[in-house]
Amino acid sequence: MSSTTTPDPVGLQGTTAARFREPAAPVLLAVFVRLKLSLMRNGLRQSSGRRAAYVTSLVLTALFAALQLLGLVMLRGEDHAAALTTTLIAVLALGWAVMPLFFSGGDETLDPTRLVMLPLRPQALVSALLVSSLIGIGPLFTLALAVGSAIATAHGPAAAAAAGPAVLLVLLVCVALARAVATANVRLLTSRRGRDLALLSGLLIAVGAQVVNLGVQKLSDARSLAGLEGAADVLRWVPPATAMDAVWGLGEGAYGRALAQFALTLLVLVALLAWWRRSLTRLMINPDSSTVGAAEPAARQSAGGGVLTRLSLLSGRTGPVVQRALRYAWRDPKTKASWATALGLGLLLPVVSAAQGNGSVYTACWSAGLLGMQMYNQFGQDSSAFWMVAQTIASPRDAYLELRARTLALALVAVPYVILVTVGAAAALHQWGAFLETLGLALALLGALMGTGALASVHAPYTIPQDNGFKNVAPGQAGIATLSIMGGMLVGALLTAPVIALVIWLHTAGQHGLLWLCLPVGVAYGLGLATLGLRLAAPRAAARLPEILTAVSK
Repeated sequence: MSSTTTPDPVGLQGTTAARFREPAAPVLLAVFVRLKLSLMRNGLRQSSGRRAAYVTSLVLTALFAALQLLGLVMLRGEDHAAALTTTLIAVLALGWAVMPLFFSGGDETLDPTRLVMLPLRPQALVSALLVSSLIGIGPLFTLALAVGSAIATAHGPAAAAAAGPAVLLVLLVCVALARAVATANVRLLTSRRGRDLALLSGLLIAVGAQVVNLGVQKLSDARSLAGLEGAADVLRWVPPATAMDAVWGLGEGAYGRALAQFALTLLVLVALLAWWRRSLTRLMINPDSSTVGAAEPAARQSAGGGVLTRLSLLSGRTGPVVQRALRYAWRDPKTKASWATALGLGLLLPVVSAAQGNGSVYTACWSAGLLGMQMYNQFGQDSSAFWMVAQTIASPRDAYLELRARTLALALVAVPYVILVTVGAAAALHQWGAFLETLGLALALLGALMGTGALASVHAPYTIPQDNGFKNVAPGQAGIATLSIMGGMLVGALLTAPVIALVIWLHTAGQHGLLWLCLPVGVAYGLGLATLGLRLAAPRAAARLPEILTAVSK
């Protein structure tokens, strides 16, 4: 990747060396675009289920984007439409910054670390990756919102002329921001020592995702657009919202401010591309310092081994499987980041709810929901190592014991954590009267998600790439992952309806003295749902072992 000229003592210039000459930028760009399309197409060809999942997610996203576009167009002519569009673009950019690190909706087909041996200069590679990253569902959704925002705020010839460049800037800044952040953090998720920092990364991602959620709530709950003016006064100087606010400014005759906002947006785009380029250069030419040197001392490797050793003494298959699952949760960078995010958000949501002035002890149920999500794709978390587990499963009984032990490992963390969060929420909000019913609801939800998670792990497994920090789902499987998790959570929430109905009935009937019954009912109901899910999933797991092994080892 260096431009330094080297001697050619054997006369390779013009012969063999010519074959490895860096391609021209337009040619490289076209190659990367075709590569992106080919990888997407080949991923969809693997099975009809993947095609159906991808098409479904594409249709749903397109439909939602179309509705948002229509709503923004209908705001044209409103006095405070610019406040909404400015805030919307800022929240959208924040989502691009934090979501790709945790969720699987980012660019899942292009990995620059696979291009290390090719004669590609960083600048040309950044340009090609940037353009190819514009292909996908996420950029399409962003483009729809940006176009709708431009239509809503563009008034006059100057604003109309600037609307196109503003939309392009918004899209480029969002994509460049996501790719720069992902590239800068790829070592965090793949290096040996980086697994210890993944916990902090997961917490930061959790906070960032919650900030995005609060921003979306602010947009949807505002009774009038005038209520967003205060936020817009600040966000209009935060790129890429600056470009969209500049369109409105040109319509109002504020040419100087609009020019400054466009210049600031361009400056930030250039800075993001430069940061991306430097991170990409370090990624492709520098060794990972965290893997250089001797292995960690044995004493450090055995930290916490006492507890895990005692767990391994549990009878039969249960002890070793519980120990293995907890070791994965602590040592695997992606698993640790996922757990850290769930734990961080579970604590953060009740605090945020209380800070908004509408706090409720029922927000503690989020802790159960977020940790219950860790039950999904149990076999995919093992990646290619699942073949070793598969060798030990010869009957539905073996599959049941395997799934039960994995569920127990999750419960050892989730149950005390849910209790702790519920106690903290009740104490902070002084709502001890609703403590028992809330805890019953939370534990019922946790059991429901454990049961549906076991079924989803068997019927919709997907690969979690271990050699790539950019993505949490293998190419072509994002739709399967999304529908598995979202569908399972929806079913799990619906299964909790009887306990919710019991709570509502006791309140409406004035039987407040009997609300304590919701706790034992919730515990028994959640345990029953978890057991039922395991019983139903075990025979299918034993019968589908080859398919599961293929799905998680892509």
